[in-house]
Amino acid sequence: MVDFGGWDMPVEYTGIVQEHMAVRAAAGLFDVSHMGQIEVAGKDALKAIQHITSNDAGKLADGQIQYSALTTPEGTVVDDVLTYRLNGEHFMLVVNASNIMKDFNWISRNISGIGDAVAVNTSSRYALIAIQGPAAQTVLQSLTGVDLAAIKYYWFTTGEVANVRATISRTGYTGEDGFEVFVPPAFAERVWDALLGAGKAQGILPAGLGARDTLRLEAGMRLYGNDMDETTTVVEADLGWIVGWKKDAFLGSDVLKQQKAEGAARKLVGFEMLDRAIGRHGYDVYVDGDKAGVVTSGTQTPYLKKAIGMAYLPSGKASAGTEFEIDVRGRRAKAKVVSMPFYKRARST
Repeated sequence: MVDFGGWDMPVEYTGIVQEHMAVRAAAGLFDVSHMGQIEVAGKDALKAIQHITSNDAGKLADGQIQYSALTTPEGTVVDDVLTYRLNGEHFMLVVNASNIMKDFNWISRNISGIGDAVAVNTSSRYALIAIQGPAAQTVLQSLTGVDLAAIKYYWFTTGEVANVRATISRTGYTGEDGFEVFVPPAFAERVWDALLGAGKAQGILPAGLGARDTLRLEAGMRLYGNDMDETTTVVEADLGWIVGWKKDAFLGSDVLKQQKAEGAARKLVGFEMLDRAIGRHGYDVYVDGDKAGVVTSGTQTPYLKKAIGMAYLPSGKASAGTEFEIDVRGRRAKAKVVSMPFYKRARST
């Protein structure tokens, strides 16, 4: 157990590799109740969301979700968030655990004066359990009357799970198909135990922070605090696809549009080690012998069995196939830029 954003969180239950492989082959169960929920409501809620987030929430229908970012006036990332549209006057942002109060204060401050919109930190109302993997739908379906097949990717609905009222969404942070179940905290243990029991025959395993990190890295998903923060812009983090380029001005939009037009000086890239070494978070990166960046995430992945990672490189040296070096404990080890995601699940037609 470790401290994580003020929560006591399990790094592993049975072992990171075993948990990682269970998610890729069957199903893994994650307690992600540490994630925060901040709701914005009022007649001008959409206008408020549009002002503080990078993506175009105007494209959302009721019951739809969008990956986005809270941005500063400089276009840098306060946090990456999931925007849930409950209706046109009520949105919920799912935020990172360590950023809950920072985000809430930021949101409250930046929507004041917009009109009829108020932010409420509702994190204590929700426990959040994620089930991920090829068997996730089968396992969860056995405990709910909700037609899970009808929930499209990045949509949500309400119903019951193990006789507990719940919100069920279909997003994920592992590269696999899966669902998130929001329930009142008092019933979290019941739902957790029911899911473990229902998935026993399929090989479900509880999974901790360690496997969550290796899985998301294989899937090319960013981790706030490592791969992006308030010193990196959305464009630099290679997340231009979560910017509503055609919507009205929002916090940082002028900077981001300039970077898109002129190109940013640096870019987050995926890499694969060529030498027998692992490039880890914080290791220095060298291009043509000169220090040029830093590794933001890196590990030896259980499924791909490769040493992979992410790093910021000068934009001119960020194209796939470009070779560079990483200082691994005083030794320069070769790596090359590769496209992300590193892992992509086979999808049924």
